[in-house]
Amino acid sequence: MNSFKKHFSHTFRFAIGLFLVLPRLCMAQEPTRPTIQQVSFKNDTLNIISYGAKGDGQFLNTTAINKALRTCSEQGGGVVLIPAGLWLTGPIEMQSNVNLHLKRDAVLLFTKDFNQYKLVESNWEGEPAWRNQNPISGKNLNNIAITGNGIIDGNGDAWRMVKKSKLTASQWKTLVASGGEVDSNNDIWYPSKSSLQGAKEKKAGVIRPGTTIDDFKDVKDFLRPNLLVFTNCKKVLLEGITIQNSPAWNLHPLMCEDLTLRKLTVRNPWYGQNGDGVDVESCKNVLIEDCTFDVGDDGICIKSGRDKAGRERAMPTENVIVRNNVVYHAHGGFVIGSEMSGGARNIWVENCSFIGTDIGLRFKTTRGRGGIVENIYINNINMVNIPGEAILFDMYYAAVDPVPMAGEKRAAVKTVTLPVTEETPQFRNFYIKNIMAKGASKGIFFRGLPEMHIQNIWIENATLEANKGIEIIEASHINLKNISLKTKESNPLISIENGSKINLDNIQALDIPDLYIQIAGEKSADIRLSKSNAKTAKTISQFTAGSTNKSLTIKN
Repeated sequence: MNSFKKHFSHTFRFAIGLFLVLPRLCMAQEPTRPTIQQVSFKNDTLNIISYGAKGDGQFLNTTAINKALRTCSEQGGGVVLIPAGLWLTGPIEMQSNVNLHLKRDAVLLFTKDFNQYKLVESNWEGEPAWRNQNPISGKNLNNIAITGNGIIDGNGDAWRMVKKSKLTASQWKTLVASGGEVDSNNDIWYPSKSSLQGAKEKKAGVIRPGTTIDDFKDVKDFLRPNLLVFTNCKKVLLEGITIQNSPAWNLHPLMCEDLTLRKLTVRNPWYGQNGDGVDVESCKNVLIEDCTFDVGDDGICIKSGRDKAGRERAMPTENVIVRNNVVYHAHGGFVIGSEMSGGARNIWVENCSFIGTDIGLRFKTTRGRGGIVENIYINNINMVNIPGEAILFDMYYAAVDPVPMAGEKRAAVKTVTLPVTEETPQFRNFYIKNIMAKGASKGIFFRGLPEMHIQNIWIENATLEANKGIEIIEASHINLKNISLKTKESNPLISIENGSKINLDNIQALDIPDLYIQIAGEKSADIRLSKSNAKTAKTISQFTAGSTNKSLTIKN
């Protein structure tokens, strides 16, 4: 009988242990990586010169290029060649089964004549909107590509507003003297009165019941297009080209499947408003590899629609591989959000370098979005000279530049708890490892919502050199392991506010901190610090704002 009790006791303890561990084991198992289907074309080649194109930078080639694309597709597909030259053009509409190929010494330059771009029903930052026609577009196409080593230039400086704070005094003076309009505060330059008028309207161009195209003609100049937009296309390849100087986002694949971006150079002026590199929105099966980005807003960004429109579309961006890329200037190196209302899942980011991006890994959202971002796997990321955070999760995104300008003051976030609804966003199940950052404002930052914590985040094997260490606000089930921190400001090294079930395993301060860990908030609980060098600090722990020492367990 005693033997039976002993066996039952062991079996019971094993079962309970398995019950507790199994959810974590299941959560940590990666899904199968996607296979991205590739394009294939006939060898037939049509030269745009045969259709009347002239590469002198003066002749408008819109008709010739579009005729070549249509003819190629109608004949069963193949290659449309843009040879050496400076090819001025208006909007280009891609066609199925066509590879638009640019020679190395070819420049495809889009005209500054806004009359060439008609107003069309499109999409702006995740919502249906009237916009000027995209310089390059394609809808409901199959098997398309743009390849080669040439340059595509969107002439974006003709469209974009510019903030005075982002220019030198001499640059600002020259810009204002060139024409255009300056706002009443003398803070922002606009290319025209129409552009300035659009800036005064709330959500200008967004399609609303009762509005028609005529309601937006007086602000047409403000409705900047993204340079390249492919919508609901399958089997897409962009390879080798330089794409630059966009009116707004450079690359915007929307609701596409089997998308490959390879060996691209994507450029925009650092001050370019909304000058993102690539925004992959509601796409499935995506590969972004061996690309270089140097842009005015987010570098590589994942989106899935904004607020109600994104939730109703209900198309997450999923099955994405991002590898072997370099991002120079950008608001974020790799970014998810803030328009992620349709969700994002099953994304792998590996072997990338961020050199001077405002933030390294940037995950942003806000109340009203809804959507779930989950199953994100990040490995082997190098960062150098990051003005903001190396790793950031923020559920209070406010559509402002991530790094304040000199002298800029921003109001602190006011914390209130709201009911959880379909408008409540979620970040969960992120697995981040092997991160090296040399120079950042802060190493790691989490800021969740009181009603919806950021949760189930693993960060392992990181060496972070930053002014400040780790800050965790409204987050739970956070696991940080094997983290080395070299900080200039060490009061405290680690700050936790209303955090729970937080495991800090082998956190090493490379410089002796004044205060190792500060815990605030009465909801802080079950925080475990183990195998750290906390004893080297002048003060190991401090408890404020309703927290108590019961919230922290320290083990060596």
